[in-house]
Amino acid sequence: MNKATRLFCPALITPKNAVVKQTEQLSLSQKLLTELGLVKSGSNGTYQIMPIAQRAVDKCISLVQRNMQEVGGQKISLPVLTPTQLWKKTGRLDGDISEFYMVRDRSGKQFLMSPTHEEAITAMLATTAPISYRQLPLLLYQIGPKFRDELKSRFGLMRAKEFLMKDMYTFDVTKEKAELTYATVSGAYDRFFRQLEVSFVKVEAATGIMGGSLSHEYHYISPVGEDTLVNCSSCGYAGNAEIFGKDATSTCPSCQSTQLHRVRGVEVAHTFLLGDKYSKPLGATYLNTLGKPETLVMGCFGIGITRIIAAALEVLSTEHELRWPTLLAPYDVCLIGPKQGSKEQVPGERIENDLLQQLAQVCGAEQLLHDDRKELTIGKRLMEAKRLGHPLTIVVGAKATQGEAPKLELHASGAEKVELNTTEVLERVASHVRHKQQLLQQVPSSETDVRARQTVGHVH
Repeated sequence: MNKATRLFCPALITPKNAVVKQTEQLSLSQKLLTELGLVKSGSNGTYQIMPIAQRAVDKCISLVQRNMQEVGGQKISLPVLTPTQLWKKTGRLDGDISEFYMVRDRSGKQFLMSPTHEEAITAMLATTAPISYRQLPLLLYQIGPKFRDELKSRFGLMRAKEFLMKDMYTFDVTKEKAELTYATVSGAYDRFFRQLEVSFVKVEAATGIMGGSLSHEYHYISPVGEDTLVNCSSCGYAGNAEIFGKDATSTCPSCQSTQLHRVRGVEVAHTFLLGDKYSKPLGATYLNTLGKPETLVMGCFGIGITRIIAAALEVLSTEHELRWPTLLAPYDVCLIGPKQGSKEQVPGERIENDLLQQLAQVCGAEQLLHDDRKELTIGKRLMEAKRLGHPLTIVVGAKATQGEAPKLELHASGAEKVELNTTEVLERVASHVRHKQQLLQQVPSSETDVRARQTVGHVH
């Protein structure tokens, strides 16, 4: 069971009447995460994630892995350092490389601190034993740090120089088979974003430096977003403004309507159908039915783990309180007991201790936070619990020890408090647990449905 007295949560304390000079533009999520001690700034563009926020990161990783494994993904780990020679072979060092971190070893060999791993994983397959067509499609993914020397790192985890990312690379025998794999993984992405219960939009996107023939982005709509999305009010089509070029009067590519308007979006995931852009120059092949080598056809799929958390909080939170996606909340329940020395302490603690055992049975001890800082008033602890955004906060106060029908306070995130008896409180917690289970049991979009929506982005 998690106890508040044991938590490392270095909240930012600003002296009363102090004048704070902001050196960078803060987003809502960055402000709240910093003030509440969930994230600390390391150096410019890098961030230290504290235990409470790390729980949300771990839950996001677990949910991503669950979805990747359900479509046949196999997890691997690749080195952060990639030889620049590989990037020269694919031509990616010929463009703008100002965002790349480059290092040299003591012998003078140059490496990239990888912002992405297409070259590394393709070269790996090119130098392994021949792959048979029977092993395809092959879906390999990893979760790890990525690095980009952002010109303007801002908004905390949404635009950092070091960030956590899930990247999957797929390998197929033909373009048609690669399109089917693309549809399958896209279906897993759709399901993942539906499970988070944050409105998102899937848009057509430019392939850019990654290359390939098809690309989609997943965005959360927010005024702090750095991408401009074009939306058609007639049919719901959405695309990144990049694909429209400089023609601001473009018609909708789906229905030819001119009823287009623009919104800002935070990109949280990206998918690409790469073809042989990397496999051909790096010599990655498979053996066909005749035992002859043929070039592998690729796709790649990225999800920004830390960016999703920050962007979701940006969309859901209020000015003073965090709001978490249900499946990413660090804890499901926070229990607050009576203050030390109060007249209700002794009878209240008996109720509190019984309730701790019952709650652990319903939601699991690991999802329960016991705020045992008895030197603080209930009000002080409740205010902090609300700011931290716990889905359910239960208070054992004075009314819990009075009369024949004692009442507990239940504070659901974003809702008014209600007074309930113990049985009713436990049922509310059980209902929350059932809702989480229902989200996890969502089925992926059908392959046909996914392919039909690959060229049309809609708000979900």
